Amino acid sequence: MSAPDIRSAQRPDPDQPMVDIADYVADYTIDSTEAYDTARYMLLDSLGCAMLAMKFPECVKHLGPIVPGANLPGGTRVPGTSHELDPVQGAFAIGTQIRWLDFNDTWLAAEWGHPSDNLGAILSVADYLSRKAEREGGEPLTVRDVLGYAIKAHEIQGCYALKNSFNRVGQDHVILVRLASTAVATKMLGGDKDAITTAVSHSWIDNGALRTYRHAPNTGPRKSWAAGDACRRAVTHALNAAHKGVVGYPSALTAKTWGFYDVAFGGKPFEFERPFGSYVMENVLFKISFPAEFHAQTAVECAMQLHGEVADKIDQIEKIVIETQEAGCRIIDKTGPLANYADRDHCIQYMVAVPLIFGRLTAADYNDDVAADPRIDALRDKMEVVENEQFTKDYFDPDKRYIGNAVQVFFKDGTSTDKISIDYPIGHRRRRDEGIPVLLNKFEQALRGHLPARQVEAILDATADSAKLDAMPIHEFLALFTV
Repeated sequence: MSAPDIRSAQRPDPDQPMVDIADYVADYTIDSTEAYDTARYMLLDSLGCAMLAMKFPECVKHLGPIVPGANLPGGTRVPGTSHELDPVQGAFAIGTQIRWLDFNDTWLAAEWGHPSDNLGAILSVADYLSRKAEREGGEPLTVRDVLGYAIKAHEIQGCYALKNSFNRVGQDHVILVRLASTAVATKMLGGDKDAITTAVSHSWIDNGALRTYRHAPNTGPRKSWAAGDACRRAVTHALNAAHKGVVGYPSALTAKTWGFYDVAFGGKPFEFERPFGSYVMENVLFKISFPAEFHAQTAVECAMQLHGEVADKIDQIEKIVIETQEAGCRIIDKTGPLANYADRDHCIQYMVAVPLIFGRLTAADYNDDVAADPRIDALRDKMEVVENEQFTKDYFDPDKRYIGNAVQVFFKDGTSTDKISIDYPIGHRRRRDEGIPVLLNKFEQALRGHLPARQVEAILDATADSAKLDAMPIHEFLALFTV
């Protein structure tokens, strides 16, 4: 067997997937009204999630400068705080806020993820650039500009996720947050196609974070700041490429032995289902009712429907059968002691037990005081989680993208509840008319839980008219969230 020739120093043309990203980010015009409308709701929902996260000290401690005193007056504001940071650390802070409670939007395919995680980088860079433009007499970015960048970041992350499973090689999905954020942030900072390609090559050379912090026995809170970390790294790559002229690595993916494909992806090239457009934003899934890992969203809805029938008979339950998709079995079917908040919100048994008992599932229900209720673990011990092959098939169908679950409760006297089955949650595209009013209420309640009433009213006024909001300079919009 002959070894690959790794001696040649002839520099190849850039790998096509990197060129395709640069072409899309630099040249593609988004003309989908639905994509912009959905992106607007996504922005509000993400900022609502950031405000909800402010109730959690473990999140808040991450939101300031990396070392005390490393502030940047006139830099990036962190919503819900008084921090002003450099755009790299600002990206980490905002990304961490949005992601902390596992309550922002979701994309499910061969790979999973949360495309609004990219707002950590996008909002940080946008606020920094727009405040700088205001000081220097330039043109600030508008909210609509930000929505356009968000649509493209969603599209890059989501299209890569359709056919390429990073989780199956042990890598975390935030590798795609870093990829998408790197590309759009480089464009925002003035980088041309060559700069975008260069920055993207550096993103791939970083390789990926291990998923172990999302799975037993190592589940922990890093999963809540991992996306912020990816955003921080992305802005670093963007600044280096756009402002410092760093050298790119054209075969970062395909180089024999040393490239990403050979090192991290089993030698396989990436596969793509569709060209970049606006498909992902149009079809993105919102987490509206429950802060729960998305593969369990419909299971929680099923449990909520069963609560009234079983709440007074908890001690009479013999077993509970949960049917889910293959991905749900692999990610969130979890037995044994649950060590912390992060462990519980990635356990389908816990996320079903709480609404069966209490008729609710809120972020606070993952805390130690609620988890100490002995009925929760007693119910978990009675649960069987099985794959429903139809749910798995519908999960991968590009015309459906369902996330089905079913729950049925069996009692010791031989009776049982009906099997409650739900194909897709309220945050699905097919339930937009039903879901958007709930999303807007979630947003308003999140604001009222953290900001003074006068600020809440100002934000609600600014967001009531889509045309008015779109035209608003982004730094003026984000100023409404400053405390």
